[in-house]
Amino acid sequence: MPLAIGSGPAAGARLDDGPHLEKVDWKRDPGLRKLYFYAVILCIASATTGYDGMFFNSVQNFESWKNYFSDPQGSMLGLLGALYQIGSLVSIPLVPFFTDNFGRKLPIAIGCVIMIVGAVLQGSCQNLGTFMGGRALLGFGNSLAQISAPMLLTELCHPQHRGRLTTVYNCLWNVGALIVTWLSFGTNFLNSNASWRIPALVQGLPSVVQLVFIYWVPESPRFLMAKDKHDEALAVLAKYHGNGDASHPTVQFEYHEIKETIRLEMQQNNNSSYLDFFRTKGNRYRLAVLLSLGIFSQWSGNAIISNYQSKLYDTAGVRNANVKLGLSGGQTALALIVSIGMAMLVDRVGRRPMFLAATGGMFGTFVFWTLTAGLYGEHADKAPGANKAMIFFIWVFGIFYSLAWSGLLVGYAIEILPYRLRAKGMMIMNYTVQAALTLNVYANPVAFDHFGDRGAWKFYLIYTCWILLELIFVYYMYVETRGPTLEELARVIDGPNAVPEIDLGDVAEPVDLSSEKADKIHVEQIVKAKEV
Repeated sequence: MPLAIGSGPAAGARLDDGPHLEKVDWKRDPGLRKLYFYAVILCIASATTGYDGMFFNSVQNFESWKNYFSDPQGSMLGLLGALYQIGSLVSIPLVPFFTDNFGRKLPIAIGCVIMIVGAVLQGSCQNLGTFMGGRALLGFGNSLAQISAPMLLTELCHPQHRGRLTTVYNCLWNVGALIVTWLSFGTNFLNSNASWRIPALVQGLPSVVQLVFIYWVPESPRFLMAKDKHDEALAVLAKYHGNGDASHPTVQFEYHEIKETIRLEMQQNNNSSYLDFFRTKGNRYRLAVLLSLGIFSQWSGNAIISNYQSKLYDTAGVRNANVKLGLSGGQTALALIVSIGMAMLVDRVGRRPMFLAATGGMFGTFVFWTLTAGLYGEHADKAPGANKAMIFFIWVFGIFYSLAWSGLLVGYAIEILPYRLRAKGMMIMNYTVQAALTLNVYANPVAFDHFGDRGAWKFYLIYTCWILLELIFVYYMYVETRGPTLEELARVIDGPNAVPEIDLGDVAEPVDLSSEKADKIHVEQIVKAKEV
């Protein structure tokens, strides 16, 4: 069982006892159909991240790219890969300032503009310095959009669909990776600088699409509520969750719960601070989990697959560029199918079982991955099929990683954070992701050069031991967060008194924000808040 946090590990079970909101079918609901079109627009931010992750892996297969930049190796190759993360690290601290003061949409738009400029520089560069500058700009812009988009997505979702949509969000990393992999597979046959310039320029296309449509995406009702724009918040909830009916029970329940939860949070401290993560037991737990999400999601061997798959397949004896790109494309397609499939089951299976199954499977797979790599590296003449077995376990590893870590990285982080700390918490998690990935991306090629193709199994052994430690941490620390609303999830970590008790049956008279008496409504008539 996980360690007792707040009201204990059994608290997750009580989430199922929350309000039973009316079930809706988004396919038959005009408001939700429109909202989830906007959700697709927000999810593009995840695909842009996946595009770059596999773009840098793909260009390493192009002889034209190697020749143009004098075949970078070792630390230089690591630096080129890490520049995207370095750019991200610079912009991440700016995100909470923008999202908490100007809303979730503005930083997405700014990030898209910067990424478009970065893609143009990267694809049209005439020297290594410009290529490096383009990659850094792409990373800088990506963090602004990549952190803000899932927050807005989560805060806009209907409670019934929140779990699946927020999990799908990060799964779409594989969509971007899949597009660039197969695009590169095709352009590789050009045998010219266009082979890598075309994928480099196309990297800006998703940001163009997102920038065009972001104007029509509604602002977060939770942000609007925090800025005392109650009428605008109610209008958003009514339009998309009630088809324009502000008196709809679900709309009224969400309105009152969001309003009262934010009021309670603001009563404790009107201005949130990063020090708040150290002030309570629940927040210290949140900080530990956020840091673990950032580190585990990047230090589990997956960065080798996404950024240095070319070198990875070198250690398995695969040298042909087209074969490598084909293997990469197939593995990415499989990861996408698995991650989307699990996202659809997240509310049925639960977050904790998915994390445990994924991490346990990754550990077991890495054991065999390391063994087969060792057999091929040290005894290739006695184990001629070991390299093929190694490739098989690389694919199996991708399946297990996709069970949870592809989708739940962002969704789980958002769920455990209250509104007041959500932007800052996502900044911490994403900063940890980029810091861990920067070290990983820079160090991996150096490690490959140090151990060589035959000794790479020693490098993989380090990951095997580390993933075992991850599994132990996940088992004791990751609680279940399956529940009806974002606000209700605070009960899991902070206990039953963390959230005002809203009785769905008592929300009978809708708030009339068009009249002057709206500001004088006593929430005690609707909210049965327990003493905090």
